[in-house]
Amino acid sequence: MKRTIASLLLWAVLLALPGMAAADAAPGDVIVTLGENLTTEQKQKVLEEMKAPDGAQTITVSNAEEHKYLDGLIPKAQIGTRAISSSMITIGEPGSGLNVETHNITWVTKEMYTNALITAGVKDADIYVTAPFPVSGTAALTGLMKAYEISSDQAIPDAVKKVANEEMVQTAKLADSIGADKAVALLAKIKEEIATNPPQTDADLRALIERIAGDLGITLSEDEINSLISLFHKMQNANINWDQVNDQLSKAKEQLSAFLQSEEGKTFIQNIVDILKEIWNAIKSAFSSNQ
Repeated sequence: MKRTIASLLLWAVLLALPGMAAADAAPGDVIVTLGENLTTEQKQKVLEEMKAPDGAQTITVSNAEEHKYLDGLIPKAQIGTRAISSSMITIGEPGSGLNVETHNITWVTKEMYTNALITAGVKDADIYVTAPFPVSGTAALTGLMKAYEISSDQAIPDAVKKVANEEMVQTAKLADSIGADKAVALLAKIKEEIATNPPQTDADLRALIERIAGDLGITLSEDEINSLISLFHKMQNANINWDQVNDQLSKAKEQLSAFLQSEEGKTFIQNIVDILKEIWNAIKSAFSSNQ
C-alpha cells in the first residue's frame, strides 16, 4: 500500500513543462502556423484570437503533411481533407519549460500535446493551439513540430515525428477508457523509467507497463498493453534524446497532477487519509489494550 501511494503521488503528473530549445531563436520570437485551408476570414479570426503580433513569422501546414504522420494511426476521415488546426509558438527563456493552451480542440488535451512534444524534443516555449471551430486536434502536432524546426534550424527526424504523433493518438485513445489525466500520467511514467532503466526484452517492457498501471490504479486491456508495447518499441528505436526526456519529466514532477486535483483524485486522497486514520486508531487501540 505504502509503495502504491508513493508511486501515485510521485508519478501521476501534469506535463506542463518541456522540450528542445531553439539554437538561434531568441526568447520572445513568435512563429504562427496556419492551416492551409482556412478561409481569409478564418485566418483573421484565428490571428486575432491568438493575439499574434504584427510581423510574426507565419507558415502554412497542408493536409498532405498531416496525413504523412497520421495515416494508419486514426481513420482518414478523422484527419479529413482540409488543414484547419493552427498554432502560435512563442520562444521562452531557457529553462522556462513548455506551456500549452488550447481552444476548440476536443480530443487532444494540452497535457497530451506536452507529452508528445517532450518526445519530439521541444522545450522552453508558450504554445497556443486553436481552430475556428471544434476539431479533434490530432493534426496540430504536425504544425507545431514544423514551426519548431524552422525556429531552431534543427530538423526533427521523421521517425521521431511519427512516434510523437502515435504517442499523442494512443494517449487520446487511452483517455477514452481510463481518463485523460491517468493516460498522460501513465505514458509519462513509462517514458521516464525507459529513459533511466531501459527494458531489455518484451517481457520486461510488459512487466514495466503492468506495474506502472497498477501503481496508478489503472486497468488496461490486453489490446491496450500490446499497443503500448509496440509504441515504446518504436520510441526505443527512434533517435530520441532520452536524457532530455528524463530531465523534462523531472521538471514536470514539480507540478501537482491534474488527476490529484480532480474530483476522482480528491476522493482517492481522502480515502488514503481515512485508511491512515483507521490504521493509526488501530495502533492506538492496540497500545491502549496492552497497558
